[in-house]
Amino acid sequence: MKRTYLATFLTCLVMLVCFLGIFRYLHPATGRDTLKIGFIYDNDESTPYTYNFSLAKDALEKEYGEHVEILTCSNVLDEEMEEPLRDLAAKGCNIIFFNGYSELVKDLAPQYPDIQFCQTSYMDMSGLTVPDNYHTFKGEAYQGRYVSGIAAGMKIKQMIQEGIIRDDEAIVGFVAAFPTSEVISGYTAFLLGVRSIVPQAVMRVSYTHTWSSYAQEKNAAQKLINDGCVIISQHTDTIGPAIACEEISQKKEVYFVGYNQSMSEVAPGSSLVTSRICWEPYVLGAVDAVMNSREIEKVVTGNIHGSDISAGFENGWVEIIDLNLQACAPGTQEAMDAVVERFKKGDVDFVFKGNYTGTNPEDPSDTIDLRTAYIENENTSYPLFHYVLDDVIEVVK
Repeated sequence: MKRTYLATFLTCLVMLVCFLGIFRYLHPATGRDTLKIGFIYDNDESTPYTYNFSLAKDALEKEYGEHVEILTCSNVLDEEMEEPLRDLAAKGCNIIFFNGYSELVKDLAPQYPDIQFCQTSYMDMSGLTVPDNYHTFKGEAYQGRYVSGIAAGMKIKQMIQEGIIRDDEAIVGFVAAFPTSEVISGYTAFLLGVRSIVPQAVMRVSYTHTWSSYAQEKNAAQKLINDGCVIISQHTDTIGPAIACEEISQKKEVYFVGYNQSMSEVAPGSSLVTSRICWEPYVLGAVDAVMNSREIEKVVTGNIHGSDISAGFENGWVEIIDLNLQACAPGTQEAMDAVVERFKKGDVDFVFKGNYTGTNPEDPSDTIDLRTAYIENENTSYPLFHYVLDDVIEVVK
């Protein structure tokens, strides 16, 4: 009898082992217990752009805890990208994120086919053939720029109504790094947001020709203020313009609209509102894809352009933060919310549209008429609008 029970038990055990083997064969485990992730920053977290990007790293640590190991390299110039990239690859990173604009990443990716390389887009990727393990991404920043422009426009309108400035003093200043399409697209959307509230508003743009110089950016903002600008914004990478506004606000009303990082701590009296690209949705989605051996573009939610992805308010890739309730005009939040809802519903063709013409600063024969709407980020995550609007935007020295 005992032999019968033993034989039956062994038979069942063998059948169980066979069943488990067959199940594993038909349903292989693809998930990873841990993942090694690399980040290469063009600057460090003391600057708004890199600080904002590093929030995605913080989100990963919060989401995955001990299941991820994160390695970072900071202050990496574009031309110096190769060494830290190879170092992170040698250390076993499964996926590496870059916020710099070096083409080296795309060129080196084929040498490491088992690693996914994800870079913030730096050029028009539509129609380009790229390595299978190379991906680009960017939030549709023009949406946030336009909405923050509404907040600025509401403030200017209030200043006119209260007699602080005249109608013809509705002047916006913008501290810009370079005349790239990304920068031009951003400041144009910002002004068009302002003009949706104050149709006579104009803009003066000052280029610093560097992404990160506190002294140059602050000096450029000071000159714009001295030239009569009552709102200052920027597409550069230090707090210099915000400090310039805060210092002068003790003598005259000047307000600052931020990008990437709230300036409410360094400019509590003059900071009005901030728009930012939210990198977290893409980074979290890409890591989830690699963790589960899936294609990134089949996991991340956004507007897919091959291996390039963009998105705006509808997928949480763009955000408005830190509206200064002590400084903003009444009704500002409601006005911004109404436009954000339009973006979330896919209504985007009203931004770059109106009775405007624009000229390419590098080729005067290249012009645009915005009576026919221009759709930004339609086929690529990198902004391509590169026309300076005639008569309403002036580039100053």
